[in-house]
Amino acid sequence: MARVPIVQGEHHVAGEPGLVISTLLGSCVAACLHDPVAKLGGMNHFLLGEPGDDNPVPKAEMTRYGIHAMELLINGLMKRGAQRSRLRAHLYGGASIVANLGDIGQRNGLFARKFLQTEGIVLDRCELGGTQARKVEFMPYEGRVRSSLVRDVPLPPVAPVKPVVEAESSGELELF
Repeated sequence: MARVPIVQGEHHVAGEPGLVISTLLGSCVAACLHDPVAKLGGMNHFLLGEPGDDNPVPKAEMTRYGIHAMELLINGLMKRGAQRSRLRAHLYGGASIVANLGDIGQRNGLFARKFLQTEGIVLDRCELGGTQARKVEFMPYEGRVRSSLVRDVPLPPVAPVKPVVEAESSGELELF
């Protein structure tokens, strides 16, 4: 089975049987879109929903934003023969992994749901939120998705500290 991993700011469209698009998400969101008639699908991975009005973004960084990532994905599918009216969606990610990042994951999830609603794209499955990362594997030809929570990686065991054996002291102190 061929595998295409994507990371933040990327997307991939495919229609080959046996191909899997995969990603790992924390507060980011991935949208998996599928046209069941054309047997095409694609996935994106975005960091934030949309830039603020007071935050000009260089063109090279626009793929990090959902507003641009969603259009790239939809346009990529349509170029390969998908029809917008047949698209079905799955959403993943939007977790609150790091406490001091605020509600970034929740805002990403809200953006994605609102985008799909505005565009009239049916949302079949939604796994947004929580406090754990997710691994997502999408089979675009079939439109099937496998999502699993990533458990916290246990810290390696700490080696026991050997007691320091003090040499007999002559009472003098040496400074370094």
